[in-house]
Amino acid sequence: MRAVVLVGGEGTRLRPLTLTTPKPLLPIAGVRLIERVVRHLAEHGVDDVVLSIGYKPDAFRAAFPSNECAGVPISYAVEDEPLDTGGAIAFAAGEAGIDERFIVVNGDVISEVDLTALVGFHEHSGASATVSLVAVDDPSRFGVVVTNADGRVTAFVEKPAAGEAPSNLINAGTYVMEPRAIRDLPRGERVSVERTVFPSLAARGELYALASDAYWIDTGNPTSYIQANVDIAGGAAIDATADVHATAVVIDSVVFRGATVGKGARVERSIIGAGAVIGDNAVVADFSVVADGASIPADAICEGERVEA
Repeated sequence: MRAVVLVGGEGTRLRPLTLTTPKPLLPIAGVRLIERVVRHLAEHGVDDVVLSIGYKPDAFRAAFPSNECAGVPISYAVEDEPLDTGGAIAFAAGEAGIDERFIVVNGDVISEVDLTALVGFHEHSGASATVSLVAVDDPSRFGVVVTNADGRVTAFVEKPAAGEAPSNLINAGTYVMEPRAIRDLPRGERVSVERTVFPSLAARGELYALASDAYWIDTGNPTSYIQANVDIAGGAAIDATADVHATAVVIDSVVFRGATVGKGARVERSIIGAGAVIGDNAVVADFSVVADGASIPADAICEGERVEA
């Protein structure tokens, strides 16, 4: 089976790290995010992946010069301008010549959703598209999905106002799609799959959804990026090449390769970029993001800040 992985965003919420490195190439507990995504696809029978890219495509080519990621052949569909999610799916599928059932995943989500079960449910239902769902505490940040007892989607509400969501089940960013689901989309134009494609399919009774209680996290902001690293690493995620002084304290944080954390320094709930230097007795806390190569002076206090080099 083939898959389209959406990696076109600029990752603005993780700046300044993403000013030079696309978000899917950032490490999660020492392994690039995109590699974790593709590995999960491979575990469920995906043997060919198309990366739908808009931001810094050359960075992906440099990262995977043999056109292989996690043991899976990859190709690229590079947008000249942002096409939104629906436009990106249609463009990538067209560029890659996908003409049969395929999987779509968001490249900034780590998920253990059972894709094999999702494909089986999709085939049994006869849907044009099937959406994987997960339950969250705050559904107002996501696309909220309501289904009937058979799993047919009866409402698809993108980012409802706080307290007004009809369900706590949200679009998990993983889909099984038939070519007919995107056949009528104009190529090369901006189209949202969440706001346009899915509501249209739901109105025709062709959109189904299946809930999962598997591990799932959207890594798109500092809070969730740190949490994903902590979850997978079982604590602070510190690269083996980082130099953390024996008297320094690192709690629920991510420390990239070659970074230095000085004597008596404290890093808590923050991200320290590659080659960054945290001075002696400095404090970096409250979801601060220190860019690659940046420095925090000795004794400084950095709380909730974005520090550029």
